[in-house]
Amino acid sequence: MSFYIGREASKLWKRFCAEVTTEINLLAENWKYIFGGIVFQYIHGLAARGVHYLHRPGPVLQDVGFILLPELGQDRAYISESVFTCIFLSFVLWTFHPFILKSKKIYTVLIWCRVLAFLVACQILRILTFYSTQLPGPNYHCREGSKLATLPPPNSALEVLLINFPRGILYGCGDLIFSSHMIFSLVFVRTYHKYGTRNFVKAFAWLTVVIQSLLIVASRKHYTVDVVVAWYTVNLVVFFLDKKLPELPDRSNAALFLPLTKDSKNKEENHKLLNGNSGDDWRPRTQINGKIMEDGNVLHVEVVNSA
Repeated sequence: MSFYIGREASKLWKRFCAEVTTEINLLAENWKYIFGGIVFQYIHGLAARGVHYLHRPGPVLQDVGFILLPELGQDRAYISESVFTCIFLSFVLWTFHPFILKSKKIYTVLIWCRVLAFLVACQILRILTFYSTQLPGPNYHCREGSKLATLPPPNSALEVLLINFPRGILYGCGDLIFSSHMIFSLVFVRTYHKYGTRNFVKAFAWLTVVIQSLLIVASRKHYTVDVVVAWYTVNLVVFFLDKKLPELPDRSNAALFLPLTKDSKNKEENHKLLNGNSGDDWRPRTQINGKIMEDGNVLHVEVVNSA
Protein backbone atom coordinates (compact mmCIF):
# COMPACT_ATOMS: atom_id res chain seq x y z
CA MET A 1 0.00 0.00 0.00
CA SER A 2 2.78 2.43 0.93
CA PHE A 3 4.60 1.54 -2.31
CA TYR A 4 1.48 2.39 -4.34
CA ILE A 5 1.03 5.73 -2.54
CA GLY A 6 4.68 6.58 -3.09
CA ARG A 7 4.49 5.71 -6.78
CA GLU A 8 1.36 7.81 -7.29
CA ALA A 9 2.94 10.71 -5.39
CA SER A 10 5.97 10.45 -7.67
CA LYS A 11 3.74 10.56 -10.76
CA LEU A 12 1.90 13.59 -9.39
CA TRP A 13 5.17 15.40 -8.69
CA LYS A 14 6.53 14.63 -12.17
CA ARG A 15 3.30 15.84 -13.77
CA PHE A 16 3.35 19.01 -11.65
CA CYS A 17 6.98 19.77 -12.58
CA ALA A 18 6.31 19.16 -16.28
CA GLU A 19 3.30 21.48 -16.13
CA VAL A 20 5.23 24.20 -14.30
CA THR A 21 7.99 24.07 -16.92
CA THR A 22 5.46 24.42 -19.74
CA GLU A 23 3.55 27.26 -18.08
CA ILE A 24 6.76 29.17 -17.35
CA ASN A 25 7.67 28.99 -21.02
CA LEU A 26 4.21 30.25 -21.97
CA LEU A 27 4.40 33.02 -19.37
CA ALA A 28 7.75 34.16 -20.76
CA GLU A 29 6.07 34.57 -24.16
CA ASN A 30 2.82 36.17 -22.95
CA TRP A 31 3.79 38.07 -19.78
CA LYS A 32 2.96 41.43 -21.39
CA TYR A 33 -0.69 40.44 -21.85
CA ILE A 34 -0.97 39.12 -18.30
CA PHE A 35 0.76 42.17 -16.84
CA GLY A 36 -1.36 44.57 -18.91
CA GLY A 37 -4.59 42.86 -17.84
CA ILE A 38 -3.62 42.99 -14.17
CA VAL A 39 -2.62 46.66 -14.40
CA PHE A 40 -5.98 47.49 -15.98
CA GLN A 41 -7.73 45.92 -12.99
CA TYR A 42 -6.10 48.65 -10.91
CA ILE A 43 -7.11 51.29 -13.48
CA HIS A 44 -10.68 50.04 -13.31
CA GLY A 45 -10.63 50.27 -9.52
CA LEU A 46 -9.16 53.77 -9.78
CA ALA A 47 -11.98 54.84 -12.13
CA ALA A 48 -14.60 53.42 -9.77
CA ARG A 49 -12.99 55.32 -6.91
CA GLY A 50 -12.94 58.53 -8.94
CA VAL A 51 -16.63 58.43 -9.84
CA HIS A 52 -17.45 58.19 -6.14
CA TYR A 53 -16.26 61.79 -5.77
CA LEU A 54 -18.89 62.78 -8.36
CA HIS A 55 -21.72 60.80 -6.81
CA ARG A 56 -24.64 62.75 -5.35
CA PRO A 57 -27.18 60.80 -3.28
CA GLY A 58 -30.85 61.17 -4.08
CA PRO A 59 -34.15 59.31 -4.00
CA VAL A 60 -33.87 55.72 -5.16
CA LEU A 61 -35.19 55.44 -8.71
CA GLN A 62 -38.26 53.43 -9.54
CA ASP A 63 -37.17 49.93 -10.48
CA VAL A 64 -39.21 46.92 -11.55
CA GLY A 65 -36.74 44.56 -9.86
CA PHE A 66 -37.19 46.36 -6.55
CA ILE A 67 -40.95 45.92 -6.90
CA LEU A 68 -40.85 42.21 -7.78
CA LEU A 69 -38.01 41.05 -5.53
CA PRO A 70 -38.23 41.39 -1.74
CA GLU A 71 -35.45 43.40 -0.15
CA LEU A 72 -32.87 41.27 1.64
CA GLY A 73 -31.84 44.06 4.00
CA GLN A 74 -28.42 45.08 5.27
CA ASP A 75 -28.06 42.05 7.53
CA ARG A 76 -28.36 39.63 4.59
CA ALA A 77 -26.63 41.68 1.91
CA TYR A 78 -23.59 39.42 2.28
CA ILE A 79 -25.42 36.56 0.51
CA SER A 80 -24.81 37.94 -2.99
CA GLU A 81 -21.14 38.57 -2.18
CA SER A 82 -20.81 35.00 -0.92
CA VAL A 83 -22.24 33.60 -4.16
CA PHE A 84 -19.87 35.78 -6.20
CA THR A 85 -16.90 34.66 -4.09
CA CYS A 86 -17.77 31.02 -4.76
CA ILE A 87 -17.96 31.68 -8.52
CA PHE A 88 -14.66 33.56 -8.49
CA LEU A 89 -12.70 31.03 -6.43
CA SER A 90 -14.14 28.05 -8.28
CA PHE A 91 -13.06 29.47 -11.62
CA VAL A 92 -9.57 30.35 -10.39
CA LEU A 93 -9.09 26.83 -9.02
CA TRP A 94 -10.33 25.32 -12.29
CA THR A 95 -7.82 27.32 -14.35
CA PHE A 96 -5.01 25.80 -12.25
CA HIS A 97 -6.31 22.23 -12.32
CA PRO A 98 -3.88 21.14 -15.10
CA PHE A 99 -1.06 21.27 -12.54
CA ILE A 100 -2.56 18.33 -10.64
CA LEU A 101 -5.32 16.51 -12.54
CA LYS A 102 -4.78 14.23 -15.51
CA SER A 103 -7.81 15.35 -17.50
CA LYS A 104 -6.85 18.75 -18.86
CA LYS A 105 -7.80 20.73 -21.90
CA ILE A 106 -6.34 24.17 -21.23
CA TYR A 107 -3.08 25.96 -20.52
CA THR A 108 -3.38 28.19 -17.45
CA VAL A 109 -1.39 31.12 -18.86
CA LEU A 110 -3.24 31.11 -22.18
CA ILE A 111 -6.69 30.85 -20.60
CA TRP A 112 -5.95 33.85 -18.37
CA CYS A 113 -4.70 35.86 -21.36
CA ARG A 114 -8.08 35.24 -22.93
CA VAL A 115 -10.06 35.98 -19.77
CA LEU A 116 -8.19 39.23 -19.08
CA ALA A 117 -8.82 40.37 -22.66
CA PHE A 118 -12.57 39.86 -22.14
CA LEU A 119 -12.50 41.64 -18.78
CA VAL A 120 -10.55 44.65 -20.08
CA ALA A 121 -12.88 45.14 -23.07
CA CYS A 122 -15.99 44.99 -20.86
CA GLN A 123 -14.47 47.23 -18.18
CA ILE A 124 -13.56 49.91 -20.74
CA LEU A 125 -17.22 50.03 -21.79
CA ARG A 126 -18.28 50.10 -18.15
CA ILE A 127 -16.02 53.05 -17.31
CA LEU A 128 -17.34 55.04 -20.28
CA THR A 129 -20.91 54.28 -19.23
CA PHE A 130 -20.85 55.15 -15.53
CA TYR A 131 -18.85 58.33 -16.13
CA SER A 132 -21.44 59.47 -18.69
CA THR A 133 -24.26 59.64 -16.13
CA GLN A 134 -24.12 59.19 -12.37
CA LEU A 135 -27.30 57.67 -10.95
CA PRO A 136 -28.17 57.94 -7.24
CA GLY A 137 -26.90 54.70 -5.75
CA PRO A 138 -29.55 52.29 -4.41
CA ASN A 139 -27.14 50.63 -1.97
CA TYR A 140 -27.67 51.41 1.71
CA HIS A 141 -24.41 53.29 2.17
CA CYS A 142 -25.09 55.37 -0.99
CA ARG A 143 -28.47 56.76 0.06
CA GLU A 144 -29.25 60.19 1.45
CA GLY A 145 -28.14 60.60 5.05
CA SER A 146 -25.23 58.15 4.82
CA LYS A 147 -21.76 59.51 5.53
CA LEU A 148 -20.32 57.22 2.86
CA ALA A 149 -22.61 58.48 0.09
CA THR A 150 -20.25 61.31 -0.82
CA LEU A 151 -16.49 61.65 -0.57
CA PRO A 152 -14.79 64.88 0.47
CA PRO A 153 -12.25 66.29 -1.99
CA PRO A 154 -8.96 64.37 -1.73
CA ASN A 155 -6.12 65.97 0.18
CA SER A 156 -3.52 64.59 -2.19
CA ALA A 157 -3.15 62.60 -5.38
CA LEU A 158 -1.83 59.70 -3.32
CA GLU A 159 -5.20 59.41 -1.57
CA VAL A 160 -6.86 58.83 -4.94
CA LEU A 161 -4.19 56.49 -6.28
CA LEU A 162 -4.36 54.22 -3.24
CA ILE A 163 -8.18 53.84 -3.81
CA ASN A 164 -8.57 52.88 -0.13
CA PHE A 165 -8.50 49.16 -0.99
CA PRO A 166 -10.55 47.15 -0.13
CA ARG A 167 -12.91 49.48 1.73
CA GLY A 168 -13.03 51.91 -1.17
CA ILE A 169 -14.14 49.10 -3.49
CA LEU A 170 -16.72 47.57 -1.18
CA TYR A 171 -18.31 50.90 -0.28
CA GLY A 172 -18.12 52.64 -3.64
CA CYS A 173 -20.99 54.63 -5.13
CA GLY A 174 -21.76 55.88 -8.61
CA ASP A 175 -20.25 53.04 -10.66
CA LEU A 176 -23.59 51.46 -11.49
CA ILE A 177 -24.16 50.79 -15.18
CA PHE A 178 -23.20 48.08 -15.61
CA SER A 179 -22.48 45.60 -12.81
CA SER A 180 -18.83 44.66 -12.34
CA HIS A 181 -19.80 41.49 -10.48
CA MET A 182 -21.78 40.38 -13.53
CA ILE A 183 -18.83 41.09 -15.82
CA PHE A 184 -16.59 38.71 -13.90
CA SER A 185 -19.27 36.07 -13.41
CA LEU A 186 -20.39 35.99 -17.06
CA VAL A 187 -16.83 35.98 -18.42
CA PHE A 188 -15.91 33.11 -16.10
CA VAL A 189 -19.01 31.05 -16.89
CA ARG A 190 -18.75 31.59 -20.65
CA THR A 191 -15.08 30.57 -20.55
CA TYR A 192 -15.84 27.39 -18.64
CA HIS A 193 -18.79 26.68 -20.94
CA LYS A 194 -16.37 26.62 -23.89
CA TYR A 195 -13.36 24.90 -22.36
CA GLY A 196 -14.87 22.93 -19.48
CA THR A 197 -15.61 19.22 -19.78
CA ARG A 198 -18.53 18.56 -17.43
CA ASN A 199 -21.99 19.45 -18.72
CA PHE A 200 -23.50 19.27 -15.23
CA VAL A 201 -21.06 21.91 -13.97
CA LYS A 202 -21.84 24.11 -16.97
CA ALA A 203 -25.58 24.00 -16.30
CA PHE A 204 -25.04 24.61 -12.59
CA ALA A 205 -22.73 27.57 -13.33
CA TRP A 206 -25.32 29.28 -15.53
CA LEU A 207 -28.00 28.69 -12.88
CA THR A 208 -25.70 30.20 -10.24
CA VAL A 209 -25.18 33.36 -12.33
CA VAL A 210 -28.95 33.75 -12.74
CA ILE A 211 -29.39 33.41 -8.97
CA GLN A 212 -26.61 35.93 -8.40
CA SER A 213 -28.32 38.39 -10.74
CA LEU A 214 -31.48 38.20 -8.63
CA LEU A 215 -29.53 38.49 -5.38
CA ILE A 216 -27.70 41.63 -6.57
CA VAL A 217 -31.02 43.34 -7.20
CA ALA A 218 -32.62 41.97 -4.01
CA SER A 219 -29.70 43.26 -1.94
CA ARG A 220 -30.14 46.68 -3.63
CA LYS A 221 -26.53 46.85 -4.73
CA HIS A 222 -27.54 47.66 -8.31
CA TYR A 223 -30.60 48.65 -10.25
CA THR A 224 -32.12 46.03 -12.50
CA VAL A 225 -30.85 47.93 -15.56
CA ASP A 226 -27.27 47.43 -14.35
CA VAL A 227 -27.73 43.67 -14.40
CA VAL A 228 -29.72 43.54 -17.65
CA VAL A 229 -27.18 45.65 -19.54
CA ALA A 230 -24.37 43.44 -18.21
CA TRP A 231 -26.08 40.30 -19.51
CA TYR A 232 -26.25 41.36 -23.14
CA THR A 233 -23.13 43.56 -23.20
CA VAL A 234 -20.74 41.00 -21.74
CA ASN A 235 -22.13 38.16 -23.84
CA LEU A 236 -21.85 40.20 -27.03
CA VAL A 237 -18.32 41.40 -26.24
CA VAL A 238 -17.13 37.88 -25.46
CA PHE A 239 -18.88 36.48 -28.55
CA PHE A 240 -17.24 38.89 -31.00
CA LEU A 241 -13.86 39.16 -29.27
CA ASP A 242 -13.59 35.38 -29.04
CA LYS A 243 -13.67 35.20 -32.84
CA LYS A 244 -10.81 37.68 -33.13
CA LEU A 245 -8.48 36.07 -30.60
CA PRO A 246 -6.31 33.11 -31.63
CA GLU A 247 -7.76 29.81 -30.52
CA LEU A 248 -6.07 27.89 -27.72
CA PRO A 249 -3.71 25.19 -28.98
CA ASP A 250 -4.66 21.54 -28.65
CA ARG A 251 -3.04 19.85 -25.68
CA SER A 252 -2.11 16.95 -27.93
CA ASN A 253 0.64 19.27 -29.22
CA ALA A 254 1.99 19.80 -25.72
CA ALA A 255 5.48 18.74 -26.76
CA LEU A 256 5.76 21.96 -28.76
CA PHE A 257 5.99 23.95 -25.51
CA LEU A 258 8.50 21.69 -23.80
CA PRO A 259 12.11 22.82 -23.47
CA LEU A 260 14.56 21.22 -25.89
CA THR A 261 16.35 18.19 -24.48
CA LYS A 262 18.81 15.68 -25.81
CA ASP A 263 17.05 12.85 -24.03
CA SER A 264 14.18 11.92 -26.34
CA LYS A 265 12.75 9.48 -23.82
CA ASN A 266 12.45 12.21 -21.17
CA LYS A 267 10.82 14.51 -23.69
CA GLU A 268 8.29 11.86 -24.64
CA GLU A 269 7.64 11.13 -20.96
CA ASN A 270 6.99 14.82 -20.27
CA HIS A 271 4.68 14.87 -23.27
CA LYS A 272 2.69 11.98 -21.79
CA LEU A 273 2.56 13.64 -18.36
CA LEU A 274 1.22 16.86 -19.83
CA ASN A 275 -1.52 15.00 -21.65
CA GLY A 276 -2.75 12.99 -18.72
CA ASN A 277 -0.71 9.78 -19.08
CA SER A 278 1.48 8.52 -16.28
CA GLY A 279 4.57 8.11 -18.43
CA ASP A 280 5.28 4.70 -16.88
CA ASP A 281 3.59 2.63 -19.58
CA TRP A 282 6.50 1.54 -21.74
CA ARG A 283 5.18 -1.82 -22.90
CA PRO A 284 6.74 -3.04 -26.16
CA ARG A 285 4.44 -2.86 -29.13
CA THR A 286 4.75 -4.90 -32.30
CA GLN A 287 3.01 -4.02 -35.54
CA ILE A 288 1.73 -6.82 -37.75
CA ASN A 289 -0.11 -6.19 -40.97
CA GLY A 290 -1.15 -2.70 -39.81
CA LYS A 291 -2.30 -3.92 -36.34
CA ILE A 292 -0.48 -3.00 -33.13
CA MET A 293 -0.19 -5.69 -30.46
CA GLU A 294 -0.17 -4.34 -26.89
CA ASP A 295 1.46 -7.33 -25.18
CA GLY A 296 4.52 -7.52 -27.40
CA ASN A 297 3.86 -11.16 -28.40
CA VAL A 298 3.91 -12.02 -32.09
CA LEU A 299 0.81 -13.87 -33.12
CA HIS A 300 1.20 -16.94 -35.33
CA VAL A 301 -0.18 -15.92 -38.70
CA GLU A 302 -0.89 -18.61 -41.24
CA VAL A 303 -0.64 -17.31 -44.76
CA VAL A 304 -2.50 -19.22 -47.44
CA ASN A 305 -1.39 -18.56 -51.00
CA SER A 306 -4.00 -19.18 -53.58
CA ALA A 307 -2.91 -20.92 -56.74
